Amino acid sequence: MPPKKKSRRNHRGSIDARRDPTWARLPDEKLLDLRFCDLGLQIEGTWLEEMIAKLYDELGQRGIRFRPHCWLSSEWFSPDGVPGIAMPFYLAHPRLMRLERRRMLEVEGGTREWCLRILRHEAGHALDTAYHLRRKRRWQQVFGRASQPYPDSYRPKPYSHDFVQHLGWWYAQSHPLEDFAETFAVWLRPGARWKRDYDGWSALSKLEYIDDLCRGVATARPHVRTRQRVDPIGKLRRTLREHYDARHARYGVDLSELYDRDLLRLFSPGGDPAGTSAVAFLRRVRPELRPLVSGWTEQHPYTVDQFLNDMMTRCRALRLRLNRSEEQAKLDAAVLLTVQVMYYVQTGGPRIAL
Repeated sequence: MPPKKKSRRNHRGSIDARRDPTWARLPDEKLLDLRFCDLGLQIEGTWLEEMIAKLYDELGQRGIRFRPHCWLSSEWFSPDGVPGIAMPFYLAHPRLMRLERRRMLEVEGGTREWCLRILRHEAGHALDTAYHLRRKRRWQQVFGRASQPYPDSYRPKPYSHDFVQHLGWWYAQSHPLEDFAETFAVWLRPGARWKRDYDGWSALSKLEYIDDLCRGVATARPHVRTRQRVDPIGKLRRTLREHYDARHARYGVDLSELYDRDLLRLFSPGGDPAGTSAVAFLRRVRPELRPLVSGWTEQHPYTVDQFLNDMMTRCRALRLRLNRSEEQAKLDAAVLLTVQVMYYVQTGGPRIAL
């Protein structure tokens, strides 16, 4: 047997295409019929190693001894009773990230910044498990009872100052455990000026509690030290097709109809490949659209930003391009965004599925 060759990395940190597994060259329809356990994926040798090391470094900077173990599975989660973090399989290979984008319209955690944001959140869950934090009376007074059932969906309150904003769509409002994890993530981020950013918010008291709490457990030995891996990728026997079919059914939304009708009036599908893409255009004018629509609708800029994210996701999926002057497109995009935000306000907001 010839000796193994050292893997070569490109500038993005992924394994060189010349060393790619054979399934990386399969079309989507054939790739979807493969089982998770047949992919041979691992964290070692991928950019995820760097992200995990960065998380550990951030914990160390805060003086926290605890280090959650990480493994690949079907999606992001931190299992109840296991102080670790499962990371989604698709992040381990660029080919799977492309499949994820085509099937789900986005790649959750697909950039270094986004990946770290999620890792900080999941590290909060793992820390809670490791030290039985939810059992503390003060924890329950600050965040609520962790034993309350997780809702199938929740209706956020965008105006509330009781919760931090970290992952988007006011996720901290969904459950006390998510409130804790989101607050921990805000506290953990290097360079975060949470005392200034949340000055005057009732959520500041939660951040101050976590600041005191983490000082107390920083160097303590965790109560739960299992290195168990729940649903590791190597033991999942369902196919990628079954996985994505289940995810589509879970969310229960035809994502292709989210903004399509109005976006197809605003932009054109296909067109000149050299032309400006709708996503690039919206990203460029985003700093102008956000405060403009926020002023028109009297909604927080954060709220407006969520709708801009959705618009860009659909524009990318539909491969839309600019078909009019940028000034006219900017005005039309502002009007469309305003209509969407006002509909949200008048209907009391969407019930967001968990």
